[in-house]
Amino acid sequence: MRFVRRLVLGVLLIGALVVAGTGVRVWQVARVDDRSPADVVVVLGAAQYDGKPSKILEARLRHAMTLYQDGVAGHIVTAGGRQAGDNYTEADAGGRWLTAQGVPRDRVIEVDEGTDTLGTLRAVADAVKARGWRTAVIVSDPWHSQRARTMAADVGLDAWTSPTHSGPIVQTRGTQLRYIARETAALLYYRLTRATAEGIGINEDVTADK
Repeated sequence: MRFVRRLVLGVLLIGALVVAGTGVRVWQVARVDDRSPADVVVVLGAAQYDGKPSKILEARLRHAMTLYQDGVAGHIVTAGGRQAGDNYTEADAGGRWLTAQGVPRDRVIEVDEGTDTLGTLRAVADAVKARGWRTAVIVSDPWHSQRARTMAADVGLDAWTSPTHSGPIVQTRGTQLRYIARETAALLYYRLTRATAEGIGINEDVTADK
């Protein structure tokens, strides 16, 4: 019985260390803003309303436009599909917003597939590699950066992250802690299963206005 108790305690301790270590890594990568030159800037999708980006998506688009204007990449990829009943995809809404802000239309690539991070990045990787490119700067929210980088590598993209630090998700400490916990769980689940986090009850749909 003493051996069993020690074994259980050891397993619990290792599990706690893995969870804590993953959470720390999510927090660390969220603070990294890598603006190294790349072939494209990729904007991961978030909610849109009849073609108008939500505040979360607009914050990502604005940051991507700054990277483009600073010469980090020559093209911006807007990514994301649509929910049932939507007239526009996230990619379309993002592309419309960027061109309205003065980004040339031929510099915007819309990839209107994917309803979660993994599916979206698979579609983006196909579109990027079809053009003979291979490197990307991913724009999302800070807490999403580590999982996005991990998935991008798995689908064959050489990618790093430059997260937006504006918008509803990064405004309060309570919101930040909630999303760090959420992303820690989603990343652990992905590493174990190579599947999206819906399997553990986390809505991993990138169309959600998270």
